Formats: sequence, C-alpha cells, structure tokens
Amino acid sequence: MDFFDSTIGTISNKEILGITLGQYILAFLAILLAVLLRRVFGAIVTRVLRRFARRTKTELDDMILSAIEQPIGFAFIVAGLYAAAIILRLPTEPVDVRRFSFAVLSLLVIIALSWLVFRLIDAFSAYFASVAGKTESTLDDQLIPVIRKSLKVFFGVLAFVFAVQNLGYSVASLLAGLGIGGLAIALAAQDTISNFFGSITILLDRPFSVGDWIETGDQEGVVEEIGFRSTRIRTFGKTQLSIPNRTLANSVVNNWSRMPIRRVKMTVGVTYESSAEQMEQAVEGIRTLLREHPEVYQEFFLVYFTDFGESSLDIFVYYFTTTTVWAEYLRIRQEVNVRIMRLLESLGMEVAFPSRTVYLRPESEPQP
Repeated sequence: MDFFDSTIGTISNKEILGITLGQYILAFLAILLAVLLRRVFGAIVTRVLRRFARRTKTELDDMILSAIEQPIGFAFIVAGLYAAAIILRLPTEPVDVRRFSFAVLSLLVIIALSWLVFRLIDAFSAYFASVAGKTESTLDDQLIPVIRKSLKVFFGVLAFVFAVQNLGYSVASLLAGLGIGGLAIALAAQDTISNFFGSITILLDRPFSVGDWIETGDQEGVVEEIGFRSTRIRTFGKTQLSIPNRTLANSVVNNWSRMPIRRVKMTVGVTYESSAEQMEQAVEGIRTLLREHPEVYQEFFLVYFTDFGESSLDIFVYYFTTTTVWAEYLRIRQEVNVRIMRLLESLGMEVAFPSRTVYLRPESEPQP
C-alpha cells in the first residue's frame, strides 16, 4: 500500500512544462464537471422547467427558457475553463501566459453575459410585440422594435467598454481619444443623426404606422418596418424599398390606409341616338341602383348628365365605397358597372365608343 501511494505521489508530482501531472488531472476534472453540469442543466430545462412552463397561461416563461438555455450552457464551460486555469497556475515567465489566459476567459464571460442579455431582450420584445398586436393602438407596435434596438446598442457599448477595460486599456483615455475625433465623426454622421431624429419625428407625429399603405413621391407600398435610419416599404411588385427617415419626415406622405371610405369617379358615355327621356331615366336609374347597393356610401354621391362629348353623351358618376380594402373595392365597383350596363340595355341605350361620322357632299357637275 505504501508502495502504491508513493508511486501515485511520484507520478502526480511529475512536471510537464512546469505544471505537475496532478494539476493537469484536476484541471481536466474541472472541465469535465463543467460539461456534466451543462448537460444536467439542459436536462432540467428540457424535462422539468419546460413542462412546468407549458402549464402556465403565458408564453413569456417559455421564451425566457429558450433564451437562457444556450448562453448559460456556454457559461458553464467558461466557468470550467476558469477553474482549470486557476488549478494549473500557469507560468508568468518568460511569457505571461496566466495574464493572457485570464484576459481571454474574462472576454468569454463578457460574451456569455452579452449573449444572455441579447437573447432575453429578443424574448421580451417578441412577447410584448404579440401583446401589442392585440391592442387597438399601433404606437406600441412601432416602439417595441425601436426599444429593442436601443437596448441592444446600449448593452453592446457597455460590453465593449468592459472588454476594453479588461484588456488593460484606460477607458478614460479611450474616451478622450474619441473626443479629439468627435468633430470629424459628427460631421461624417450627419445623415445618420438626421435620420435618427427623423424616425423620432415619425414615431411621435405618426403620419403612418406599420402595415399602412402609403405613397410618397413616386414610391408606393406597405410599411413593413420603421427603423433608426430608414423605413422599409414593400411595394406591390414585392420589391423592398428602404427610404431614409429624414426624407420621409420632410416629404408629403399620402396614407391611403387612413381613408374612411374610398372614392369612385367615372364617366359613362352613351351614344347620340339616346333621347332626352332616356337620359333622364338613365340618370335616375343609376341613382337608384347606387342608393340600393348595401356597400355604397349613402351620405354622398352624384349622378348627372354633364357633357355633350365628341362622340358620346356623358353621365358623370361619383360615389364612395364603404370599404377601403382594394379587392373589395374592385368587387363593388364591378357590381355597380354591371348593373349600369344592364340598366342601359333595358332602356335600349348603348355605351358609346370613340367614333366619327363623315358626311359626303356630291360635287356639282361641271358647266359646259
């Protein structure tokens, strides 16, 4: 027994690169323990916590578990490496391996924490976005993406500052250096700053919201996202436009989605063979069919015989549909047009088309 103990002691005290074999074994066991703890944590999350979360009414706990699982698992590995680095007592001469190792491990800790915070921000943003989608107001739908990006930028800058400080650089001197070049950066970032304030103006003034159909200049489409720098619009050709917020804030924006009702303006031309009595009957008939249509806005519509056109007698028809949805609007317009055609057919009238009548006068016979 004494021989066995002495043999084990001799082997464990044997050094490789200035580190005993026993320290290597303990460091390996620390890393192995971290891997096992990571697996145990994953099993607890998968088999216990997720089952408990499914029984609750809210989806927030499920999102939080999905967000923290991978970052905390990574943190277990970093903790094992940190313990191994302490056990190994890494050399400081001729190269300070210990300092370098702990600096790298500290960066890994910052990365793990940043990863965890970013995933939690995404989880809470997704949850509150689903809640905001159930409310009548659209302001919260627009604010949530902005808040999410702002928090990510804030914690990203904070992580960068900690990382720089961990590497041994003075944050104060870094900020002083940035102050020297601040003017140049500010000049270079004029567009970015103006676009940021443009986004704030859009969010506060609310000329449009996500999901609105807008038109600005010669651009038209549905708003998909209002970001820090630009607003993304999906055109009806399914392409995506990115318009700087500064441009939108200073432009005339026609918001078609804010229409309470939708206008139809057209001219019905009938042939000159129509009599005055037929014209009166046609005008009154069109008014009646508009009055009887359930999806035509009844508060205001106009039907009048207005012009003697070049090739037609023109009836001006002006009304609104109660819906602003494009497909439904087109359906109502089609129904009205078909009823007008049937009305004209019943009155023995015809819709005119561009035509011209040429009268030929015979030439006089030549005199003898």
